[in-house]
Amino acid sequence: MMKKWFQLLFAVIGGALGVRWTDTVGKPCFEFIASVLGREEIQGQALWMLGAGALLFYSISSWALTYLLKVVQRGEERIANVPVTDLLAGSIGMVVGLLFSSVLLHPFSQAGVFSPLLHMLLIAAFSYAGYRLGAVKQEELFTVLDARRSDRGKGASGEPKGFEEHKILDTSVIIDGRIADICKTGFIEGTLVIPEFVLEELQHIADSSDLLKRNRGRRGLDILNKIQKELDVKVLIYEGDFEEISEVDSKLVRLAKALQGKVITNDFNLNKVCELQGVSVLNINDLANAVKPVVLPGEEILVQVIKDGKEHGQGVAYLDDGTMIVVEGGRDFIGMTLDVLVTSVLQTSAGRMIFAKPKLLEKAL
Repeated sequence: MMKKWFQLLFAVIGGALGVRWTDTVGKPCFEFIASVLGREEIQGQALWMLGAGALLFYSISSWALTYLLKVVQRGEERIANVPVTDLLAGSIGMVVGLLFSSVLLHPFSQAGVFSPLLHMLLIAAFSYAGYRLGAVKQEELFTVLDARRSDRGKGASGEPKGFEEHKILDTSVIIDGRIADICKTGFIEGTLVIPEFVLEELQHIADSSDLLKRNRGRRGLDILNKIQKELDVKVLIYEGDFEEISEVDSKLVRLAKALQGKVITNDFNLNKVCELQGVSVLNINDLANAVKPVVLPGEEILVQVIKDGKEHGQGVAYLDDGTMIVVEGGRDFIGMTLDVLVTSVLQTSAGRMIFAKPKLLEKAL
């Protein structure tokens, strides 16, 4: 329906232009036609030009409208792929370029040194240069603006007013699933940011031909759905992308710098990269280790020995939080639940390990 209205509008415009061009364009044409037909003149020239203009513009309106829609669609796709930070920084730079060109070129324009066309070309060049400069220097620009905003927003205590920190989720922590339970407790403040490139990676994993990967990807999507619909937390889907960067981890670091946020992960390598780049990290594994119950040597624990240990005569048990307990002489008690006495606690990069011995053996001694 809209297409018909546009075609009608084109026909009206064409008819109006035809009437306007009756004397300049139509008159020579009608004189030629009259001479061919052997007549002195053709009556109703304005009416003929009205019909010819309307018919011509109506004929080309369909092609013109299709081409215009394609151009608009390509523009929308390009704008959609540009990160909001790039677009905002570029716009600020373009405005600065426009102001600079107006101040610099105005005296020359008043003196008549530049032609109007050259003046417009120089303004366009300054605007484009300002846009590119703003996009390239976006991190420094937002850092300065954020610092000024923080200075104005700080109260007597020095804390920013109304500031909400962004917590950016990576793929591994979404698949892990514990982030949903942590959010449910209310320990995570601010806005959870889920980048679109992370969603694409999750979707790719969920569509994998490998059963294990497919299940992990679907679990991650279920966790995100739970966070958005069931939990009382602010969630932001970041639709921008950094096309010049191929690695997802590098994109996360770049995004964290742009948003002045923190990355939530349980990936050891990403943790190290963030530390090197000066980006704050919240590691779920570190949090889990920190909240594990403290067990001291000499304490008594009730455990179930479930398998052999690496050394002769050892048995292995686990606490509810997954902490491994190595029971000396526990091989004879596999499948049994018994009281053990903690002898030592070892903290490793993989977590906490507890060494113990059966309380029955202690009494026997």
